[in-house]
Amino acid sequence: MELRRIRVRLTKKTRDGDSDIFIITGLPETAASAKKIADLCRGRWTIETAFQELTTYFNSEINTLGYPKAAIFGFCISLVAYIVLAVVKAALCCVHGTVKIETEVSGYYIANELSQTHQGMMIALPDEDWIFLRPLSDAEFIRFIKMLSRKVKLSAYKKHPRGPKKTRVKRAATQTESHWSSVYNVPFAMI
Repeated sequence: MELRRIRVRLTKKTRDGDSDIFIITGLPETAASAKKIADLCRGRWTIETAFQELTTYFNSEINTLGYPKAAIFGFCISLVAYIVLAVVKAALCCVHGTVKIETEVSGYYIANELSQTHQGMMIALPDEDWIFLRPLSDAEFIRFIKMLSRKVKLSAYKKHPRGPKKTRVKRAATQTESHWSSVYNVPFAMI
């Protein structure tokens, strides 16, 4: 098997401090240039991010769905929910700016709001109240969604980024010292 290793120099280091990434591919140069493969790989990360959000926000990996058809159905429902989330985020980006939404707004809080509000709306508003959306053209629907997006209080969905991790001090174990329990702060032998 003949493989190619493609080196991609990054403009910004990864969170692990790497300035280069390497892609291994079985595609010959005649099938795809190194730049094309790098672009495809970059596009793949948007899909990876989507699946990460599906798993985190919508519990797309439900362990109790032991039957394959049930698991596939649950996954498809998660995909539909993700599409709704993507439309909401895109509308918010159009109105408030992409950088603001990506850096300051939590996808988790938006997904939570969608799941909680939907149930109440289905009770409070009968099906007939939603019929006005059917005849809207794409452009009219987009204008309607943007109008709603302008009314969103972004402060209710603010990200709470995690601070830097504290470095753990590794204790050196020796044969002469007994093990200390961090729970009781006494030698393990005494417990």
